[in-house]
Amino acid sequence: MNQSTNVVLPSFFASSDIQLDDFHTLCHQTAHTGQYPLAHAIINNVVIYDGEVIRQHPEKSRDFQNEMASVLRDGPGVFAIKRFFQDTHVINEMSQVFEDILEAERGFGAGDHFGKTGPQANGRIWNVFQKSAIAAPSTFVEYYKNPLLSLVSEAWLGPHYQVTAQVNIVRPGGDAQVSHRDYHLGFQQPDETVRYPLHIQQMSSMLTLQGAVAHTDMPIESGPTKLLPFSQLYPLGYVAYHDDAFKAYFEQHCVQVPLEKGDAVFFNPALFHAAGANKTQDFHRSANLLQVSSTFAKPMETVDLAYISRVIYPSLRQAWENNTFSDAEKAAIITAATDGYSFPTNLDTDPPIGGLAPESMESLLHRALNSEWSHEEYQDALKELQSKQAA
Repeated sequence: MNQSTNVVLPSFFASSDIQLDDFHTLCHQTAHTGQYPLAHAIINNVVIYDGEVIRQHPEKSRDFQNEMASVLRDGPGVFAIKRFFQDTHVINEMSQVFEDILEAERGFGAGDHFGKTGPQANGRIWNVFQKSAIAAPSTFVEYYKNPLLSLVSEAWLGPHYQVTAQVNIVRPGGDAQVSHRDYHLGFQQPDETVRYPLHIQQMSSMLTLQGAVAHTDMPIESGPTKLLPFSQLYPLGYVAYHDDAFKAYFEQHCVQVPLEKGDAVFFNPALFHAAGANKTQDFHRSANLLQVSSTFAKPMETVDLAYISRVIYPSLRQAWENNTFSDAEKAAIITAATDGYSFPTNLDTDPPIGGLAPESMESLLHRALNSEWSHEEYQDALKELQSKQAA
């Protein structure tokens, strides 16, 4: 190797380094159906899949995952799945759970990272993942056993992902959010973001998957999410989205796709996006915002997965006894409701005996259900596992 040809590329960039022309070159691309043969359609550069087709062809699951990962990584950065939920009955049940939680929390908690506050602010339930498990365990199980959630999450993040969720309700006349990128670095100011080398900024988007399940129909006038396809490809985007010129570009070039109840949209967290304005007079647009984290990442919200698994264990035990869930549904709900990674742990008290890693909460729950443990037996074993993992 000729050492004289080596060039040290910069890893740190300033806010002054952002270039709108470079951003435009990336965002001015067009997605073609030939690139995504498994897609049902492409609308406004948003790749559309049909959930029923995915369910009917489990032998093509890996092919769908490969294509979806390509969309998120190298393509438009966003896809939608029509009929993500096969039956919207569980959507209606979970929506009622949301209404009950909203009523119980009336006057407590508020806020939208990128929206306005005040009387006309968007409605929000933080950590609705855990709150819904506690409020309605059986509904929680029915909702999160959806194998398509597992398929999509593993396409981007691999196994043992962690789910968090927040409900967002955009009221009639509700204003749009400002355009932004999402967690992790989407929640930092530019002077903090530039402290991270560029390779870390780019890597961080691979630790999270953003999604939204439509709990109501979402016609364009109700303000479905505004999206800027291919914008996740701009390396300096975590700084650039704060810039007024980039905000204006987003407003000029963003697209929207109408959704129906039970549909879902998923996108790279580095994609420039924003909740749209609800221009209707009487329609409340509701979505369950899913933020799925890699097992190697820190999720945005604190979720007590041990507590959730204890709360829903009776519902799971009944489903296992009655053999009402498919293997895919079993895997999906256990992954959603437990921690599947063995670390961090206390290797003095929780050594990897018989393998390279100690038993995880996920494998413990599998073992308990397959061995027909009682609720008390599972709680005791889980308590022992937590004790071994403690410092």
